[in-house]
Amino acid sequence: MPTPSKSLKAVRGTRDLLPPETALWNRVESIARSVFSRYGFGEIRTPIFEDTQLFARGVGEETDIVSKEMYTWSDGDRFSEKRIIDEWVRVNQSDNPAYVQAGRVNIQGNPPFLAKLKELGIQLQVWRGVQAANGLTGHVELVSFRPGVSADAIDRLMKARELAKSDPESQTQRFAVRLRLVIPMDGELGPWVDKRDVLVEPLAGKFFDSAQSLTLRPENTAGVVRAYIEHNLGDTGQLQKLFYIGPQFRRERPQRGRYRQFWQIGVEVLGPVTSGSESPLRDAEVLEMLATLLDELGVKNWRLELNSVGSSTDRPRYVAALREALAPIKHQLCEDNQRRAETNPLRVLDSKDPNDQALIDGLPKIADYLDDSSRDHFAQVRAALDACGVPYTVNPRLVRGLDYYTRTTFEFTVPSSGDPASGLGTQNALLGGGRYDGLSEMLGGPRAPGIGFAIGQDRLILTLQALAESNKSGTGTEPGAPGLASETWVQKLDAYIAPLGAERNAAALALARELRRSGLSVEVGDGAFRLKKSFEAADRVARHIVILGEDELASGILTVKTFATGEQTKIAHADLAQSLRA
Repeated sequence: MPTPSKSLKAVRGTRDLLPPETALWNRVESIARSVFSRYGFGEIRTPIFEDTQLFARGVGEETDIVSKEMYTWSDGDRFSEKRIIDEWVRVNQSDNPAYVQAGRVNIQGNPPFLAKLKELGIQLQVWRGVQAANGLTGHVELVSFRPGVSADAIDRLMKARELAKSDPESQTQRFAVRLRLVIPMDGELGPWVDKRDVLVEPLAGKFFDSAQSLTLRPENTAGVVRAYIEHNLGDTGQLQKLFYIGPQFRRERPQRGRYRQFWQIGVEVLGPVTSGSESPLRDAEVLEMLATLLDELGVKNWRLELNSVGSSTDRPRYVAALREALAPIKHQLCEDNQRRAETNPLRVLDSKDPNDQALIDGLPKIADYLDDSSRDHFAQVRAALDACGVPYTVNPRLVRGLDYYTRTTFEFTVPSSGDPASGLGTQNALLGGGRYDGLSEMLGGPRAPGIGFAIGQDRLILTLQALAESNKSGTGTEPGAPGLASETWVQKLDAYIAPLGAERNAAALALARELRRSGLSVEVGDGAFRLKKSFEAADRVARHIVILGEDELASGILTVKTFATGEQTKIAHADLAQSLRA
């Protein structure tokens, strides 16, 4: 086998997550699941790829995500088996089912036998012949319909004929049985395939559906709403409170905390208006839950920024005013913002380009374009947050550029690169979300107001690791905060069993099995290790080491050392599990 010219590595913008870091990821997800369950949320799992139109219609064709960042491919033409069968039957079937016409067929077959044919991929059994004075003359045909000729298709037809001759349910033993493979006129003829005595019939017609465009999900809200519509969840009349944890994909320039495959923890709350899905209370509850989650994760000094982008009628008025205000100054903006000014003006407000900030600050504020209903909704959200003691700051520039957002939008940030506990550099946004009252209707579903958010899990992990390191080194702003470095999430095993000599390996494994079945976590060493090496290995992974030598096996009294205290004791085999739990 030739030696590879270079080693294979993870694709740029992706990465492997390894222990002990994965312990931190698992702990974060466990805390998130615990918090979500207290608020009545259930988990939803949607496919990681969807029809491209879902994102084009839901997220917006002019957004950066859809126009530049999606991983999209054509799934290839799809063969329509039903269409080619219907056309072949139309062309070949006898006009009179009770009478066999020359050059035509009558569809026949005993249902139990036809079911066996279908298992082999043979779709039809027909009679081809003529009406003669003394009865029928002709033969039985087994017909398969495929996109092209293949060895598998030929083999299945041959097996079907053997079955027809041997199975009494076929009722064809007295007749000749011939084989026919029907393919599209432009199907693959497979000249290299031994067709044996199978008649291959190309059939004219359009039997391939157009290729489907598929996309790896760049975000998950659209997929959740698609599932809500597809499974008629609105028919329950209940508020749907759903959460998800999983990977998303965007073709972005990789940087710290931003990857092309990245992970999100998200929540969506939606339902018919009668379920209360439109209520400001839902917005406030989601935000209060987020504050609880970040607190329980140990994230310090988070900041909630809040705004309203108005209703589906407010927003177009504001966008029109924004376009008008941008027209005379857009040539002074950076190249990205010049493009956004034309395609999606709201995205200009999200710009972090320092040279554009003065111009952006002078643009119209959306608060001046809200109708009374939107103002009242936003006021009720803020009042509920005040009642819960959740601090926030109104940021009039927070609009979020995705097409589906309406009314409440929000973002949680952490301190910027000036604080060593950030971990995110200048990109300090930790999570964001908002209300999307019209998204279900945009996707062809019923009215289902909703609100949701997505946490960038990669960025959250960086923040927790930075907090832990700053606290560990004494530079953190919150001395005494819980340590959150990856290794601190790894709980040591209960015990490490060290057999003294290879001949005691089997006994060590048996003891480990016993302890594990009692609920303890156990690692087994190797009798070939020197005792010093066993102690070093045990100290790294376990709280106790259990020494299993000849004397211990003979007496049933085991030597156990506890690393935290340095204490070494003798413990009876029967008491070992209870002692290790202490």
